[in-house]
Amino acid sequence: MAYQLQRPISNRPISFLNRNGLFLFLLALLVLLGVYLPLSESPLFQFQNKTSSSSSSSSPPPPPPFVVSDWRDYTLAQAAKFVAKNGTVIVSAVSYPFLPFLNNWLISISRQKHHEKVLVIAEDYALLYKVNEKWPGHAVLIPPALDPKAAHHFGSQGFYNLTSRRPQHLLDILELGYNVMYNDVDMVWLQDPFKYLQGSHDVYFMDDMTAIKPINHSHGLPPSRNGVTYVCSCMIFLRCTSGAKLLLKKWVEEIRAQPWSNTEVKKPHDQPAFNRALHKTTQVDVYLLPQSAFPSGGLYFKNQTWVNETKGEHVIVHNNYIVGYNNKLKRFKDFGLWLVDDHSHEQWRS
Repeated sequence: MAYQLQRPISNRPISFLNRNGLFLFLLALLVLLGVYLPLSESPLFQFQNKTSSSSSSSSPPPPPPFVVSDWRDYTLAQAAKFVAKNGTVIVSAVSYPFLPFLNNWLISISRQKHHEKVLVIAEDYALLYKVNEKWPGHAVLIPPALDPKAAHHFGSQGFYNLTSRRPQHLLDILELGYNVMYNDVDMVWLQDPFKYLQGSHDVYFMDDMTAIKPINHSHGLPPSRNGVTYVCSCMIFLRCTSGAKLLLKKWVEEIRAQPWSNTEVKKPHDQPAFNRALHKTTQVDVYLLPQSAFPSGGLYFKNQTWVNETKGEHVIVHNNYIVGYNNKLKRFKDFGLWLVDDHSHEQWRS
């Protein structure tokens, strides 16, 4: 059989039009898809570390000062230092079963360009490793870890165990010298809340009542009903001040004074203790955020007339006044606030 003489391959021009060029192109495409597609399916794909808008475009962000094998030893001090921007950390404490809600909350924050200062306080090792696998350095666990299989619905002991740790976490961050914003993960950001943190008050919070307030309502501690206020402990901003620390210490004391009991009709949790602490530390400079911007779920999801009248003013929406994981999920979807389903179509930029 005769063989046709060919020039050496190295002398041929590489082109997508010839066989070798096409092979190399397909191989490169397969490698790219092999890396990209598994990441794009991850709930936390969108939240990889990016260069912040304040840093030089030619200088990548510094890598975390640790490796994956160190996550169990990763400290709150390391984590806060890594994520803090302009002296502020955004925090949520959450367990693995609520990963989808965590993701939904993060997507909403990323749209307001504040995601880089988020620190997830993982309450179990499953969430610690999941978040840091996809978004290194943005999750920390403060021992002891909670049981991820325990019930966490409102009124359960698991819910109490989760929420009762909250004030100590926040106090620890203040003691490190940072301001801190706390959110529950059943919240969605529609606008930038930092624009509403007017003045230099110690503590900012939202009311949990459903009664409609006047547009120019007072920003002090709301009046009590039967000696009880209903300030929400699910969205709080605290400046690193002695007043904020005093309130958190009193909050910790109030929780310890009313430990979990299965015999009580009204099961204890952190919010009544927070309100008692507010009334016992009246020297603390507090600021009630405007209701039109920070409504309770009992108002936003159940009063369409009010929602229409205040359209464009809503900043953070809290999916409360409803019990049950699936019920919260369905409500978010019904109101167009479940962002997970469509975030893969977004072009996110830092």
